[in-house]
Amino acid sequence: MKTVYTSLISFVITCLVSATAVFAQSTTLPDPTSQDFCVAVQKILGNTDITGTNEIFTNMPDYRHSKPEPNPLLIFQVVTYDETGPILVSCKVKTVDHLQAEYGEDAAGPQVYCPAVTGMVRAQAVAELKAEGNAAAATAAEGFVLDDTEPYLMGSDYLSDFEPVYVGEDGAIHIASPGLQSNWDSWISYIMPDRLLGQTYCHLTTADYMKRIAKGDAEPGKTLTT
Repeated sequence: MKTVYTSLISFVITCLVSATAVFAQSTTLPDPTSQDFCVAVQKILGNTDITGTNEIFTNMPDYRHSKPEPNPLLIFQVVTYDETGPILVSCKVKTVDHLQAEYGEDAAGPQVYCPAVTGMVRAQAVAELKAEGNAAAATAAEGFVLDDTEPYLMGSDYLSDFEPVYVGEDGAIHIASPGLQSNWDSWISYIMPDRLLGQTYCHLTTADYMKRIAKGDAEPGKTLTT
């Protein structure tokens, strides 16, 4: 069952990343430090027009213990910074099937996954670099490999240390999109309490950080402890 589920998730991620490619080219996400950022992420991942209330935490421990609620829709965000600025935004939002259970089948769907949003962020970084007249950096950013990172089932995995941007064995710069997907209506509902179900989480590298790496102002391989 787990093997089939994992393969299906991988297939869906691949399809949705491709399907959102055109959309990504014309979409600008809000400032990563604003409350609007994870609100937009919820709408993208859930394919929904429902606008949630987003609480931004100033520390990771509070974020770790938070659990989004569907009705009224309450979601959470925390931003990770380095010495220059924001490098990662972490969002906790609700799954499509939980939104549908609360608001009706037409309220959301189909489900989109974290790599699709990362693709949008990369497109934004490339567009901004081109607008700045930095063609070399724009080309470098276009060459970043977006990992089709399969979402975890357990929060401990989602909150483990990771490198959001790293050099892969192929020598290319990779952008990871660690996430968690715990559907409301799923086989795991038999072994997990309701408060842990209907959750979708993402760690998303910021456009500014991608731009800095593309320009050589930052190095890939930074390990983040969440």
